[in-house]
Amino acid sequence: MRSLPDSGFAADDGAVDAALAAALAAYSTDPSSADAYRAALAALIGARLLVPVVAVLGEAEQDAHGLTRDKTSDMATVLMRGRDGRLALLAFSGTEPLTAWNPTARPVPVPAGQAAAAARQDGAEALVLDVAGPATFVVEGEDLVALADGYRLVDLGEGLQWARSSAPGAG
Repeated sequence: MRSLPDSGFAADDGAVDAALAAALAAYSTDPSSADAYRAALAALIGARLLVPVVAVLGEAEQDAHGLTRDKTSDMATVLMRGRDGRLALLAFSGTEPLTAWNPTARPVPVPAGQAAAAARQDGAEALVLDVAGPATFVVEGEDLVALADGYRLVDLGEGLQWARSSAPGAG
C-alpha cells in the first residue's frame, strides 16, 4: 500500500480564512487604497490557497458512428491571459469561491507563497485570487516575486515593507 505525504492541510475543510476574507472585503471597498492592498497582501502571506486543477483533453478519437470521445486527458493548473496579454495563475481563498468559478475544478491546497512560486515557474506575471469574487485580488510585480521568495511584510515604521529574516532556515 502506498502512502501519500501529509500536505499539512489534512484537517482543512475548504473554508475561507476569516482574517483573509475580512482583508479582501476591506480591499474590495477601496481598491485604490495602498493600505488596504498591503493589509490584504499581509493576510494572504500566511493563508492556504486552493489552486484549481482541471482536466485538459490530451487526445481524442472518433468512434464508428463519428462521435468524438476522449482518448487521453491530463490534469493542469489554470492560467488566465489578461487583456494586456500577460498570464496569471488562478488561486482561490476557499472552496466556495472556487466552485463559483468552476464546480468541476479540483482544489489543491497550497501555502500562498507556493502558489506565487508556481505562478512564476509557469511564466505567469500575476497570481489572481478569487477571479469570480466575492473580492478579486491580484498580486504581481515585486510583490509576486517577494511572496514567491518567502519574504514577509513587516512594519518598519513607514508602513508595511517586504523583509526577510537573516536567521538560518527562516522564511
